[in-house]
Amino acid sequence: MHRAPAVMVLAAVLAAAAGCADTEGLRDGGDLGTVHAPRSLWKDIHPAPPGPGQQAGAPAVVPGLPEVPARTMRGVDALAVVRADITAATAEDGGTGRLVDPRAAQRLALCSRARDGGPDCPVRPGVLHDLTGDGREELITALDVDGRISELRVYGVHDDGRVARILARRGVLEGVEVAAEHLAVREPTTNPQYISVSDYVWDPKTGSMSLSQLTLDECHGLTDVPLPANRSRCAR
Repeated sequence: MHRAPAVMVLAAVLAAAAGCADTEGLRDGGDLGTVHAPRSLWKDIHPAPPGPGQQAGAPAVVPGLPEVPARTMRGVDALAVVRADITAATAEDGGTGRLVDPRAAQRLALCSRARDGGPDCPVRPGVLHDLTGDGREELITALDVDGRISELRVYGVHDDGRVARILARRGVLEGVEVAAEHLAVREPTTNPQYISVSDYVWDPKTGSMSLSQLTLDECHGLTDVPLPANRSRCAR
């Protein structure tokens, strides 16, 4: 019987071990690069902790408002609540912009004394929704600062009847959605193919709506893929 020379057999074995088999076998993946450990930048420099009342988004009782015996935001003057909150936050942060955009108070001056603020008022119509799961509705609204930046606000009522801000969020509100006890804020990213989604849920320990999940959602704004009627194109 004919036998292959030993040197040919050895060469075939070495080739297979190196990943050089035929199209049905292994192949050399090439240089996969070097794995580098993360490099910390400015690891010895840390920001100072926020001072009292300087924590953006922290829950707070809105001063200057009457108590609400019904303990629900239904029937409460939404514009009056926003006025009181923005005025107090502006005074508290001294115009630094930590708690509220410095232009917000100026924008509020466009609102008339009408209950809806009139046609030039930048405060969005309030939406009532039970976000805490206690059967009582909270108020969701926003103040549009410059046509792009907005101050999102959510208010509830404490058991003692005091109106409290339970969420403050500044951003580009591509979309705001509520489902059950979740509030999701959709915002553009630097990549037009994706949009960030911040999901907030009620946290009874802090008495506020807390961030529970931050994800990226694929944006179909650059394609012809149809979207549901309640979803907007997000490429900007």
